[in-house]
Amino acid sequence: MKKIFLTMILFVAVTLPAQSGVIERACNTAGRDAATPRLCSCIQDVANLTLRNSDQRKAAGFFRDPHRAQEVRQSSRNSDRVFWDRYKAFGEAAEVYCG
Repeated sequence: MKKIFLTMILFVAVTLPAQSGVIERACNTAGRDAATPRLCSCIQDVANLTLRNSDQRKAAGFFRDPHRAQEVRQSSRNSDRVFWDRYKAFGEAAEVYCG
């Protein structure tokens, strides 16, 4: 199943036009040594396939304020729970696809 999902992501990512998104910009400006332009671009590709635009804006904020991610994860609001499920799936897909 993961192989099919990974193949689907790879196909779509290759066919999409290259553009810098909010996640990629946040990743590139986060100041982390592991955040290479190639990795940040890959993460953005996965975000484009798995997160809504509003989710991407919210997630980009986690690069500036990682504690905010913890607050959202522990929130009792239903909208935060639903977002966190999508965000968690995004993170798992990015890990598989971007290594």
